[in-house]
Parts: sequence; C-alpha cells; structure tokens
Amino acid sequence: MVEFSAWDIFRNLLLAARWTVVLSLIAFIGGGIVGMTLLIARLTKSVWAERFVAAYVALFQGTPLLMQLFLAYFGIALFGINTSPWVAAALALTLYTSAFLAEIWRGCVASIPRGQWEAAQSLAMNFGEQLRHVVLPQATRIAIPPTVGFLVQVIKGTALASVIGFIELTKAGTMITNATFKPFVVYSCVALLYFGLCYPISWYAKKLERKINEARR
Repeated sequence: MVEFSAWDIFRNLLLAARWTVVLSLIAFIGGGIVGMTLLIARLTKSVWAERFVAAYVALFQGTPLLMQLFLAYFGIALFGINTSPWVAAALALTLYTSAFLAEIWRGCVASIPRGQWEAAQSLAMNFGEQLRHVVLPQATRIAIPPTVGFLVQVIKGTALASVIGFIELTKAGTMITNATFKPFVVYSCVALLYFGLCYPISWYAKKLERKINEARR
C-alpha cells in the first residue's frame, strides 16, 4: 500500500480535475455550436428539418448518457476506426449537450411574443435578419440562466466518462483509492472538488436569473 497524506491525495486529484474542466468546456462549446445549428434548422419551419431535430433531441434526451458513452467508444470501432477514451467522451458529451441546449433555447425563442416576428417581417427583414436583430437578442437574455445552470450538469456528467477509461476526477479518485485504500478521504476530496467547480456556476446562474426577472418587471 502506498502511503499518501491527505494533501498528496488532494493535490493529485486537483491535477486530474483539469481534465474534467477541459472535457466540460469541449462538450459545452461543441454542444452549443451543434445546438444552435439544430435550433436554427428547427426554426426554418421545414417539416423534415423539424422532424429530424425532434427525433435527435428525443434520442439523446431519452437514453442514458452512460449508454451513449459506451456506443461512442465501442461503436466507432465497428467501422475500423481506433478511437481513444478522450475522443469518445468528447463526442458523446457534445451530442448529449447539444440536444439539451437545443431544447432549452427553443423554449426561450418560443417565449418571444409572435408579434416580434411579425413586426420584424413588416420591416422587410428576412428570416436571418429577424433572428439576428430581433428574436435572438431577446431570447438570449432569457436563455442565459438555464444555459449556465446546465453547465453544472455537464460537469457532473463528465464523471461517467470514467467507465470508458477516460482519466478525469472520478477515475483518478478510483485509481488513488485502489493505491491507498483510503476511500473516505479520497472521495471526500473528489466531492469537495466537484462542489468547488459546480457551486460558483449554480450561484452565478441564480444571480443572473434574479437580475433578468427584476429587469422584466
């Protein structure tokens, strides 16, 4: 058994936490880009685009993230492509995140009164101009709190990437536990680090929501 002090354990976990942060940012930024593309496709009123986006959202919201990680890791290999846990985790979390963000943002756009669209149309704006100049600026104010809040779910979701061998905070905690036989100390430090990552984001999301609610009164 390797002897580690509580500080040694915390320091090693802190190093692993950076990969949790990096994976979360990749999933959130990539999911945001894909999610915005899906949102715009759905707003075009194309029947086929709307059906595709609805099916896409239903698929990724209706299946466990754990299964999506397994399918990304083992499914890509079926095509003869060697993939790493890093690539599989980033891909699965990006697709998962995009489905939720697309639906969150769709609800925010739907909350904009129809009269705003009609007013923009009366000014001879095309669809893209209506979105860019009238609808999206208003929807963005509404979307910021739930979007920031969802980032917390993405951070916690990265813990599942450990099952395919991606070494992030949870996986590092398991490895250190196996070496030190101090599960209580190790997982207490893991929980503390997750709290340190998630609580400020939750607090900021609530603060933004209060500000927007006060501005709309």
